[in-house]
Amino acid sequence: MVRVESGGTMTPDLEAQLEAVAAMSDDDIDTSDIPEITDWSGAERGKFYRPVKAAVTVRLDADVLHWLKQAGKGYQSRLNAILRKEMAAQSKGRKAA
Repeated sequence: MVRVESGGTMTPDLEAQLEAVAAMSDDDIDTSDIPEITDWSGAERGKFYRPVKAAVTVRLDADVLHWLKQAGKGYQSRLNAILRKEMAAQSKGRKAA
C-alpha cells in the first residue's frame, strides 16, 4: 500500500512508484483484481456533485417566505431546489410549473 506522509507531501518511494505507473502503457497495468463494470443501470449521475454556495441577500414577499419556512428547517435549501428546477427547465427550452 502506498502512503503519504502527514502534511500531504509525497515520500520519495511514493513518487518513484507513481512515476513507474505513469511510464507504463495501459495494457501493461494489471487490473485483474478490479472487476469490470458493464452494468451502469444503478449508477446515479451527480451523486457526489456539490456546487459552490454563495451567500446572498434576497427580498421575498412575506407570504412566500412563510410558505417556505412552514415545512421547517431547510427553507433555504428548498428555495435553492425550486430555483434550480426552474433554471434547468428554462435551459432545456421549456417552462417549469
